[in-house]
Amino acid sequence: MNMDTLHKAYAYFTRTFDAIHGGFGPAPKFPSPHNLCFLLRYWRRTGDDKALAMVETTLERMAMGGIHDHVGGGFHRYSTDLEWLVPHFEKMLYDQAMLAIAYTEAWQATRRPEFAQTAGQIVDYVLRDMQDPAGGFYAAEDADSEGEEGKFYVWTVAELQEALSPGEAGLAIAVYNVHPEGNYLQEATRKKNGTNILYRRHSLAQLVSDHGLTEAEMDNRLQRIRQKLLAARQRRVHPFKDTKVLTDWNGLMLAASALAGRAFANASYLEAARKCAAFIRSHLTAPEGRLYKRWSEGEAALPAQLDDYAFLIWGLIELFTATQEADYLAWALELQSTMIINFWDEKDGGFFLTARDAEELIIRPKEIYDGAVPSGNSVAAFNCLRLARLTGKSELEEYASRLLQAFAEPISHHPAGYSFALTALDFALGPTQEVVIAGDQDSSDTQAMLRALNGRFLPHTVTLLRPPRPERRKELVALASFVQGMEAVNGRATAYVCSNFSCQRPTSNIEELLALVEQEAEDAYNS
Repeated sequence: MNMDTLHKAYAYFTRTFDAIHGGFGPAPKFPSPHNLCFLLRYWRRTGDDKALAMVETTLERMAMGGIHDHVGGGFHRYSTDLEWLVPHFEKMLYDQAMLAIAYTEAWQATRRPEFAQTAGQIVDYVLRDMQDPAGGFYAAEDADSEGEEGKFYVWTVAELQEALSPGEAGLAIAVYNVHPEGNYLQEATRKKNGTNILYRRHSLAQLVSDHGLTEAEMDNRLQRIRQKLLAARQRRVHPFKDTKVLTDWNGLMLAASALAGRAFANASYLEAARKCAAFIRSHLTAPEGRLYKRWSEGEAALPAQLDDYAFLIWGLIELFTATQEADYLAWALELQSTMIINFWDEKDGGFFLTARDAEELIIRPKEIYDGAVPSGNSVAAFNCLRLARLTGKSELEEYASRLLQAFAEPISHHPAGYSFALTALDFALGPTQEVVIAGDQDSSDTQAMLRALNGRFLPHTVTLLRPPRPERRKELVALASFVQGMEAVNGRATAYVCSNFSCQRPTSNIEELLALVEQEAEDAYNS
């Protein structure tokens, strides 16, 4: 597989793109955020603005549509129509995680504030309504309450007027397209009954123009409206909440909250990610280091499968990148080793779904298709490549290479069905960079360098912080020996920009650091 595979997938997405409403293909429409993450990387590699435009349009329309919970944050499972208006109201943890990642990466790529706002609202919803006090994230919320799908989420004009002041109600009715006859068909009769799904037809800029407000004024008013409506909605009968803690979906949410915490410099998101990791270590990890699949009502059960390991490793890589705490990188490497021992197909390459000591099946499955969530094999390839760049362990790149080769035929035949595998292929094709910052994590100059990198979309770059304190430096060097000789120059935070562990001159200037990162990538892309 090579660049032609990426081009073929891009051509498919171009053909099936809905230029009016965003998304791909006919109704029902699923968010499939890993498709958008691939397109962001394709744009970054090729500079093709249409790839970025497809991402922006899709994220805009989804955020404006009824699939987005405009009151409480988060997204429903899928849209039954082309316009993202009428959702299946169930909320799944994996959708929140993958969409938070897509919106965060889109913000890094474009700096559009509405993408950051939507990503933050997703994470805020999960932290408020879906996190166990001990740290694990719950699996889902049902679509139904009081025997009716969507009843918890829809509004009549009278309900809005009761919850809001007259001026606020008038603005909410206009912004969210609320009508006395309603826009939602009752499930049993398929007739309108006066209830409305809140959705928007216009961007914030258009709303500002229509209502004669500044963007800040409009945003503040809508925020107050959402807070009041959320308080009113909390008094309703809530949908059933599935409070199982699943290792694989928690790995995804761990990755999402760590990425959002890093990109937006949000300490509460990082703390939530740390709590999730601590929960999994305490409640879903056996004494010998193997994982369990699920935790429910105080009991862990079922042996973990490939997705549990792969998704958790992804989350730990993101948490290490966000915190630069070596323990998370060490744990990711331990799990990667365990996964190779127990799931790797020595004969043909790739990872089996079940461990070698699991209950014997007629056929031991091995899958790469990226469906509602990425496949364990796709994520495993991505993990191996990033861990290799972070640690210098080239044998992990070999596993990724063999894995992608094992599935080369189906991926090459219909690459758009394997968009997260293409994210791994994109990383494997390079160019990749290692950026090592030698400096004290608590110092302002080190923090400024990290913020400059964290706020940018650099999908082929890994970042390590080499601390000055001997005990912390020793922990990192034990995992990534290539950082050993990288010292701070003249007591200032110093960055080393490397490609394949061959480094440019060190710099303590942030603008020069960013220029080196960009130039190194541009030279390699164009070579």
